[in-house]
Amino acid sequence: MCERARRPCHEGEQFTEAQIVYALKQAEPGTTVAKVCRKLRISDATFYSRRTKYGGLSPSELHWVKPLEDENAKLERLVADLSLDKAMLRNVPSKSSETFSAP
Repeated sequence: MCERARRPCHEGEQFTEAQIVYALKQAEPGTTVAKVCRKLRISDATFYSRRTKYGGLSPSELHWVKPLEDENAKLERLVADLSLDKAMLRNVPSKSSETFSAP
């Protein structure tokens, strides 16, 4: 139980993306953010972070978000791998830069 609210805590409660977009739309027509947050039992910080991620989306556009996030993560891993390869290759001496002394 939450101390102040005297109701079960919903820590870690998962909302679907559609529910998140619906909640963000509720705050637009004039309902205050504080009222929406109390109704959903989320913090202001959670509301604003979700608004940053889903703010301009309509429910019909949600099916595009997950594939784009997956592709972005894949590309970020690829860039990290290539950066590591580049750093390792910088440390390998090339044959043309080695100087040979005559015996």
